[in-house]
Formats: sequence, C-alpha cells, structure tokens
Amino acid sequence: MKALRVTQARPRCLNTFVVLAISVLLAVPPAALIAGCSTDTQEQPTWVDEEVTFDSDGLTLHGTYRHRSGGQPGPAALLIAESGNTDRNGDNQVAGPIGNMRQLAELLSDKGVASLRYDKVGTGRTGLGPFAQNPQDVVSATYTAGARAALSFLAARPASDQSQLSVYALGEGTIHAMALAGDQNPGVPVVHSLGLFQPLPGRYLDVITNRVRAGGSPEAVASWQAAVEEIRTTGTVPTTLPDGLGSIVNPANVKAVVEADNIDPLALAAAIPADTAVLLTCSDADSQARCDTVAPLVDALQHTALTVVEFDGVSHVLRDDPTDSIANYASADPLSPQLVAALDDFVGT
Repeated sequence: MKALRVTQARPRCLNTFVVLAISVLLAVPPAALIAGCSTDTQEQPTWVDEEVTFDSDGLTLHGTYRHRSGGQPGPAALLIAESGNTDRNGDNQVAGPIGNMRQLAELLSDKGVASLRYDKVGTGRTGLGPFAQNPQDVVSATYTAGARAALSFLAARPASDQSQLSVYALGEGTIHAMALAGDQNPGVPVVHSLGLFQPLPGRYLDVITNRVRAGGSPEAVASWQAAVEEIRTTGTVPTTLPDGLGSIVNPANVKAVVEADNIDPLALAAAIPADTAVLLTCSDADSQARCDTVAPLVDALQHTALTVVEFDGVSHVLRDDPTDSIANYASADPLSPQLVAALDDFVGT
C-alpha cells in the first residue's frame, strides 16, 4: 500500500534568540510567544492506493482502489481501460508502460474523487483464471460482467457516496461503460456521470473497415470486406488476410469478434437515462475516434446531459501528440492539458 501525503504550508516560527529578545522588551514570558506559533502541520487526508480483489462469475479480478484515508463518503469513479492486453494502469503488452489510467486516477483524486481501476480478464495480476484452458470463451460479455462487478465493489466502499458514482472509460472500454450506465436492473448501482474518452463510434467491424479504407490498398479493402461478410454470415474468417489484418481477426479470436460486432454503441447510448451527465471527447489526431466519425454517437446521446469536447492534436492515449504514433504511447508525458481542462469543467456536474 502506497500513500501520497499533502500538507499545508507550515507557519513560519521565530527562533529562540528572537523570542528571548522580544520577551525582555515586552516583559512577557517566552512561553507565551512560543505558544502562539505551533510547529504542528495541518494535514489534508492522505490518498491511499490500496490493492483489492473482487469476484466476477468465478474470476478474481485485481485492482487499485485509490481513496482518502479518512473522512466522509464522497464521489467515486470506476476507470475502464482500453481493449486488448491493457491493464489497470493503461499499460499495454504491445505499446509498453503507457500509464495513462494511473495518471487519470491521480488527476481525479486531485479533484476529490476516489477511483477504482482494475486488471480485466487476461491482463495484469488477474490473468485468465478459469478461462486459461479456453481463452476463446473470453468475449465482450465477460468484460462487461467484470466492469459490473467492479462498479458494485466500488459502490459498497465506505468512502463512496452512491449518489455520486461515475464511470470513465477509454476507447473500446466505453462500450462497457455505456452498458453499465444504461443497466437499470435491480441491484446495479446507478451511474450519475459518464466519461467517454475517444469512444468506439460504431460496430466493431465497421470501425475496422473505415480504417482499412483510409490506409489500405484496393486489394486489401476488397479482401477485408469479403472477410467481414463471411464473419457476419457464417461466424468464420479466412485463415489468411493481407496487410496484417489477420492480427485483428483470425480463427482463434473470431468468436470474440463476432460478439463484439453484434454490439451497437448507438443502441447502448440510447438506453442511458436522460439525467446522466456525459462527457464525450474526440480528437482530430486520433484515427480511432476522429470527431467526424463519432458524430452518430453524439446524436444518440443528445437526450442526456451531454458535453462534447473536441481535442486538437491529442493522441488516443490522451496526451498531446498530433502524430498519434504508437511508438510514443509509452512516453510517460503528462495527460493533455485539454483533458485536464475538460475534467475541471465536468467533475462535480
């Protein structure tokens, strides 16, 4: 357990020689002067990064619960990381130690918000658990179930005010965030506010198709479109695809891709209650969530208390980088000031 301590400035005190001199001049006891100058610091509540575990359908998930060491219950946020092998901190096996979700947790605590971030199935200390023998059974519903278990765990913490629960998610994690916000079944904690950072703007295979069209050869586009048709009609995929597309979908993961593609973000958005405060961000530099591509999702969220922030030159990992190069994702730069300003306005709404 690691704690970060914040203290107020210590009052400047007189040294012993000065105290004695003043006491002679004013004919007052030195103790009376010293008593008026306390050396005690006035400490703010300490923020603690606590290692926690919770259960989701037989899978033990590991996470970090960042909260005050004392005080009254306050606002709390669940953080959901990007898709793929991305852990609680935003670190990715391909791109390296990105750390953006850890930075987001620290930024929220600066604003008085506790948070829970966790290693989803297949990442970090959580690992595959009962799915180790059948990793192909890890599908979108598995991730949503984990997020739901995480939200319930967070809501039950003594430091959480259940009337001030929020969910912040990045990329494909926004799918699970919207599913939680729209889930009005008994026993599911109510999401008061929702942060959708660079969200998935449409069905999974449609998003990939748009990327292939933007940068692929005509042959690659035709091959990919044929593969999408096969996936959607038969649930199978060609064993080989050009231009590295086989790393996106292949016989080993086609089951998970089919389920992910069956999820319509616009339908999830429509199910979110009208009184939910929603922050949606996009960026002209993010090929995965350009502002023109997320327009249908923005339209689907118009019934909510929606705030849309269009970033300039911010990468998919929420840092200032107009190249949005994966090679720069692990740069350890601070989160973009544009994101910080957006949260300054949004937190507490």
